[in-house]
Amino acid sequence: MNSRRDIRNNRAALFDGIEEGGIRASPSYSSHEIDEQDNERALEGLQDRVILLKRLSGDINEEVDNHNLMLDRMGNDMDSSRGVLSGTMDRFKMVFETKSSRRMFTLVASFLVLFLIVYYLTR
Repeated sequence: MNSRRDIRNNRAALFDGIEEGGIRASPSYSSHEIDEQDNERALEGLQDRVILLKRLSGDINEEVDNHNLMLDRMGNDMDSSRGVLSGTMDRFKMVFETKSSRRMFTLVASFLVLFLIVYYLTR
């Protein structure tokens, strides 16, 4: 929530005093009467805004890079878990194809015992 407020403040600071078509002239001056000092102030304000934009774009780039690394790691983890699961499924297929009732009972009992052990350890 606080970061949204910071973004709004940065945005307000960035676009403060700028309208479509350029810099606003103060009501006491016409567009032809802006003197060199006003131009210098406007130029300094624009330089500050450019620096702010550069910093914001650098922060955005860093955030995108961090998210890309995180997504790459997640993709690698998913690939490795897919390999483990496919190996487990192959073993299940092999067990079910043998149709040995004793093997089936042993398999179901061992999974049940393993599940109960994990359940009591995590509780």
